[in-house]
Amino acid sequence: MLIVQKYGGSSVADPDRIRRVARRVVNLRREGNDVVVVVSAMGDTTDDLIELVKRIAANPPDREMDMLLSTGEQISIALLAMAIHAMGEKVISLTGPQAGIITNDVHTKARITDIQAERLRGELDAGKIAIVAGFQGLNSNNDITTLGRGGSDTTAVALAAGLRADMCEIYTDVDGVYTTDPRLAPEARKLASISYDEMLELAHLGAGVLHPRAVECAKIHGIPLHVRSSFNQEPGTIVEEVNRMEKDMVVTGVAHDLNVAKIGIFDVPDIPGVAYRIFKTLADNSVNVDDIVQSSMRDGVNNISFTVAQSDIRRALTLVEEKILADVKAGGYTHELEVAKVSIVGAGMVTNPGVAALMFEALAEENINLVMITTSDIKISVIIKHEDGVRAVQALHRKFNLAGEPA
Repeated sequence: MLIVQKYGGSSVADPDRIRRVARRVVNLRREGNDVVVVVSAMGDTTDDLIELVKRIAANPPDREMDMLLSTGEQISIALLAMAIHAMGEKVISLTGPQAGIITNDVHTKARITDIQAERLRGELDAGKIAIVAGFQGLNSNNDITTLGRGGSDTTAVALAAGLRADMCEIYTDVDGVYTTDPRLAPEARKLASISYDEMLELAHLGAGVLHPRAVECAKIHGIPLHVRSSFNQEPGTIVEEVNRMEKDMVVTGVAHDLNVAKIGIFDVPDIPGVAYRIFKTLADNSVNVDDIVQSSMRDGVNNISFTVAQSDIRRALTLVEEKILADVKAGGYTHELEVAKVSIVGAGMVTNPGVAALMFEALAEENINLVMITTSDIKISVIIKHEDGVRAVQALHRKFNLAGEPA
């Protein structure tokens, strides 16, 4: 089998952990598998480099940031390769460019456009373990780029797709994907399996185990993912296509995001192009909008509400006040600086009526008021008061019996 593994920064944070990873990799190779290992920077290395930049320059060029931040992963791959070599196995470390990872030209948040895997295949054919730097690639100018958030996960999945690997294992500091955050609900249960779509929704909704870009890539290329802990040998959670799974859980998990703010624009004229002008202005100024709800028309006007990250709220409000209201001739706006977004996710919701009613019943029993509601085929999200967020997660986890075994 050809297996691609990815180890996060916490898994290679110090020499002891690097040696532990090396032993796991060597054992897998000695079982007869071809192995490619993608590694993140050690521990807090990337954060430390960013802090160093702040002491040097207030507005550094993105290209130079990529030159600097890409060094963290190069330290990790070299050290891990040395540890594996000391155990008697043939091994080579490769930067992203050396491994054939080609990206677009956007520095600090590049996207992978191609995997030129000839070098990697040659090293594997020579009997070597290949250690690849995550989070980085090469653009059309032969400059190093970095992939932004979730870059190492995405690197691993893209390499697995390019090499047609049998499995991509994502090693982290948790045992797998849980029904909700165990820190909020200690009774949360690790899932043996989850569909790509469910994992994608959970990742977008704040579950930090996998980045949405990596899940999307795995889904497109049909690469099974195994999310597991680098600190034990226990099986984790398999992420795979839903038609390979028996979906016996209506709701798979509860996600939450407490980093949310809400803006409501009222008395918006009900004419074509208004929504476009509102959200184009926000997009042009790098404000990422999440949930959007428009009320039904009355007297020729609508109300439009939307959520943004708390870090974007000040910029969004400035745009609403100084441009959007006048541009669309709206009557005014309201805002809440802190709200919570709580969601239930499950592929089984498609064929099971009454899920929304059960969700709303759970929240009503806790006297939690709903500010906004949005839905998809496998997700229902509500915006509620920030202080109700944790209580809502716990109530929904109980209501859908997610701590127990599936029926």
